[in-house]
Amino acid sequence: MSWSGFKKSMNRAGTTLLQKTGQIERTVDRDYTDEEVKFKTFEKECQMLQKDSKGYLDAMRAMASTQSRLADTIDVFYGAADKSSESAMAAHAYKRAVDDLDTGIGRELDAPYRTTVMEPLGKMNAYFPIVNEHISKRNKKLLDYDAARSRMNKLINKPSDDPTKLPKAQQEHDDAKEVFDMLNDQLIAELPQLLDLRVPFFDPSFEAMIRMQCKFAEEGYEKLSGVQRYFAENVRDDYAAGQLDAQVEGVLQEMKELTICGAS
Repeated sequence: MSWSGFKKSMNRAGTTLLQKTGQIERTVDRDYTDEEVKFKTFEKECQMLQKDSKGYLDAMRAMASTQSRLADTIDVFYGAADKSSESAMAAHAYKRAVDDLDTGIGRELDAPYRTTVMEPLGKMNAYFPIVNEHISKRNKKLLDYDAARSRMNKLINKPSDDPTKLPKAQQEHDDAKEVFDMLNDQLIAELPQLLDLRVPFFDPSFEAMIRMQCKFAEEGYEKLSGVQRYFAENVRDDYAAGQLDAQVEGVLQEMKELTICGAS
């Protein structure tokens, strides 16, 4: 930082302190404040959306990977007992189905999701530091303006013996006000435009996300439905009626009756 920049920074820090103690009047622009609050909310929501979107993709990968490992174990479990049984064939069919789904995550969800959802979110979030630079610059110029106005008012209320001081202070005030007004008006005009553009910007991403999820869910249903043909037709009805739970309890009771499982 140059000496002039350091001096400006110190002067602004002093102005801020004097404003906090009520010695310098603080300019409040309600129109600008409302727009900045809306922008900050939008910024926070977009950053959270980017984080959650990545979390969704990571969760889908983790689910497919975990499901694949689960299928491997079930396939080995039933195959070791009786490879020719319907349960073993169902386990093998389940393994093939989830392996296909695991592969499909990369082919049909991962890359398209990055292109249509993650990349647009990244591009939108990349604008925020630029906008915040303008906001920061506007706030610095506001401090300069408030300080210049205070110096001018002091000379008006208590004239100096030096007749050149007031015209100089007035010029500094007018220059500071002009710079501040330009930045302030620009932000008041363009912040709402930025927020209005968020809907058409995210529309294609939202539609693509729904289509990808729908397609993946449909393919998952189709592949897993093929596994059901290895089960008896009454299994679903038995489950709804609570009979499968009863069957499990019956097998557990038989286990308990074994000497190695019985209570000592």
